[in-house]
Amino acid sequence: MVRVMPRLWTETVEAHRHEVRQAIIDTTADLVSENGLRSVTMSEIAEKTGIGRATLYKYFPDVESILHAWHQRHITAHLQHLAKVRDKATGALDKLASVLEAHALHIYETRRHHETELAAVVHRDEHASHAQQQFTDFITDLMTHAADTNDIRDDTSPRELAVYCIYAIGAAGQLSSKPAVHRLVSISLDALRAKES
Repeated sequence: MVRVMPRLWTETVEAHRHEVRQAIIDTTADLVSENGLRSVTMSEIAEKTGIGRATLYKYFPDVESILHAWHQRHITAHLQHLAKVRDKATGALDKLASVLEAHALHIYETRRHHETELAAVVHRDEHASHAQQQFTDFITDLMTHAADTNDIRDDTSPRELAVYCIYAIGAAGQLSSKPAVHRLVSISLDALRAKES
């Protein structure tokens, strides 16, 4: 006789695994923030999460892989937030402006928490390039819609304008105040706007 696991049981196990995975990621991020990347060990993560080391290794092979999972979760949440910002705005240019503003403020507000050592780990491989590609595609889509409505210049491709904006807005992490961030976004938008005939 073959026993089939009830669907409810499968869903419960998957939900539990998801919760454990999220707890591991949260604990690791907290430990890195408190003590620095180099001092965090798998044993410490297991202890603080409240699981055994063997269980931890079933989820992640090392600290670096946990940090990559944290970064992917962060990127996904940020893109979801930007999609909500986009959807609340009306008109192609307003959508673009709202998203650039939200992204610039995000960079400004999180720059203190993104330590150089941590940034070096999460930004050095194909994982980082995939995340960058997702974001570039998102902004390119907004640029394409703004180009279709003649709201932005047509002498440069939407993709090139997206790359320009991403790097320009990235400077928000170096600014000292929110008004400076707003000015940065305004200057970037002025450079994008279609020229009057």
